[in-house]
Amino acid sequence: MRSAAHSGPLITGGSALPRTVWQSILAEPMGEHRVHRPETNDEARAFTRAILADIEALEAMIERGLIEDGVRRIGIEQEMYLVDRRGNASPVGERLFDELADPRFQTELARFNLEANLDPQPLGGRFLRDMESRLADVVATARRGAERLESDVLLVGVLPTLRHEDTDASMMTPEIRYRCLNEACMAAHGGTLKLSIDGIERFASTFDSVAIEGANTSIQLHLQVGPAEAARLYNLSQLITAPLLAAAANSPVLFGRRLWHETRVAIFERAFDDRSPAQLVRGVPTRVGFGSGWLRGSLLELYRDNTARYPVMMVREMPEDPMQVLERGEIPDLSALMLHNGTVWRWNRACYGVAGGQAHLRIENRALPSGPTVLDQVANAALFYGLMVALDAEYGDVAERLSFHDARVNFLAAAQHALRARVTWLDGRRTGVRELLLEELIPAARSGLEQVGVPDEDRDRYLDVIEERVASGRTGARWLLDSLARVPRRDRSGACAAAVHFMRVKQRAGEPVHSWELLAAPDTADSVELGQTLADIMTKDLFTVRPSDVVDLATKVMEWRHIRHIPVEDGSGRLVGLLSTRELLRMQDAVRTAGDRPLAVKKFMDDAPPTAPPDITIVEGMQRLLAYETGCLLIVDHTRLLGIVTERDLVSAAADLLEQSSAEA
Repeated sequence: MRSAAHSGPLITGGSALPRTVWQSILAEPMGEHRVHRPETNDEARAFTRAILADIEALEAMIERGLIEDGVRRIGIEQEMYLVDRRGNASPVGERLFDELADPRFQTELARFNLEANLDPQPLGGRFLRDMESRLADVVATARRGAERLESDVLLVGVLPTLRHEDTDASMMTPEIRYRCLNEACMAAHGGTLKLSIDGIERFASTFDSVAIEGANTSIQLHLQVGPAEAARLYNLSQLITAPLLAAAANSPVLFGRRLWHETRVAIFERAFDDRSPAQLVRGVPTRVGFGSGWLRGSLLELYRDNTARYPVMMVREMPEDPMQVLERGEIPDLSALMLHNGTVWRWNRACYGVAGGQAHLRIENRALPSGPTVLDQVANAALFYGLMVALDAEYGDVAERLSFHDARVNFLAAAQHALRARVTWLDGRRTGVRELLLEELIPAARSGLEQVGVPDEDRDRYLDVIEERVASGRTGARWLLDSLARVPRRDRSGACAAAVHFMRVKQRAGEPVHSWELLAAPDTADSVELGQTLADIMTKDLFTVRPSDVVDLATKVMEWRHIRHIPVEDGSGRLVGLLSTRELLRMQDAVRTAGDRPLAVKKFMDDAPPTAPPDITIVEGMQRLLAYETGCLLIVDHTRLLGIVTERDLVSAAADLLEQSSAEA
């Protein structure tokens, strides 16, 4: 039964909001361009006081009944990748934004991302069909514009072909808000962001900016709620995020490494981890995360927590006193609070907006990845909105039936393992998330959609997609992982490129991911295109040594791994040399003279090793190899080692090129 906190009958209708109004509502709160980093402590303190004043005003508005109640509207934010013809990230976001000149679109942090906002609509009736039509339209509009820039649109949580160089600071959109964000976060990180993720494989690297956050694209679901029910519904959204994410997973690969099914979660949470060592020890929640506990009374708890825990990252011109605005009989925009709220990225977030002179509250679910298709995304939305309606009546306040710790563990398990995760559900029940979805949640979502007047054929269209996806186990993440498992690791780069091409075809066709066939191994193994680069054929899984290491270690690694070259990196990961069997043989006399005295790698290494950037073609790589007269090229981005291409790799690629040319002739 519905909790007693529910305030009156629910109105699922209500009018749609005009685009000029809702655009400012659904746009990222931190999208204010007139912002800057606080230049003095006094400025930061003054802005903090403005935030506190906004919280006080919001509390007064709730008490006075000035927040719209009894109306359910939904809204959607769609993020998307921009890719070139080879399937790599295409940094044309600013040009595309200008080209489109469409108020539905806005730029994102990374130059290869774009975001679209859909008009809020009443929850109920044919809203899902309408959502699918409008999502398809914005994607098609963006795609047509991208094609004029020799690019395309891709819906995926993390681009499988993303390269390390795509996350340099130069790939950030040059807007003040992003520069402020980067300065604040990198200052907290000491100028270097370290990211380590243990998944199916392991990834660890360092970055010079927060541009790595641009690796993530999502679809964000908004639900308007009334003040009295907001805390209860927020808790419910937190609870269902784990099974929802498990069913929607579509982000298993980063830089060619198979990691979590939803690697986005690990990237985002760790990229914006600005906690001090002491805060880490105390377990203070990060700016990006699941939160610290259930709400007990009001969404105000979230705003208060954000203000108490997280220092001001950026400020804007001082807004008017919100209480004075209220006294004039007007509704304040609470711009200070909204700016600060926009620098705390909970997976479920509270949002405040003003439309037509009426203030309202929303819950924003930020956990779902983009893709794999528009139809898949609308199916995910159908599951979310259906559960929010049905389970509010059935479950009541979930905070009384499950510990917050268990809810957070459920979320992380779903991010890592998707449909293979096990979760703790209400009243301590342990279950597989797949069984939970099939036996309980999908039927509940059908009931919830029926309650708000969604026709039978629409309920079947979208929830059948969810049911078939869950029953088959084939999420977007599972499809990609299973496809990559069919090729050797050395062919991983080509397989990722083939996967991106396949995704583009299937997204255009609108075929849901559970119906996709796996990539055939012949399609992904050793296929070389004329324009293919060294990045496409290089080996990334490298054994390296430091200049101070004993040379005996290097010789043993060469022997054990049957390799002829070992890159030499210093303690900060900077490439400083190359050790080769040829050089070791040349200096045999020095080894014999040393006797039992251990010799350092530095004595034997080439301190001017043969290098090449990752984006030159295979033909250019062969020319460079001949010029160096060496057996390998070290692939670098400035001084950062990305991989190695050997003479054998280039000969094999050249043979494939000749074979393809002969076949085409």
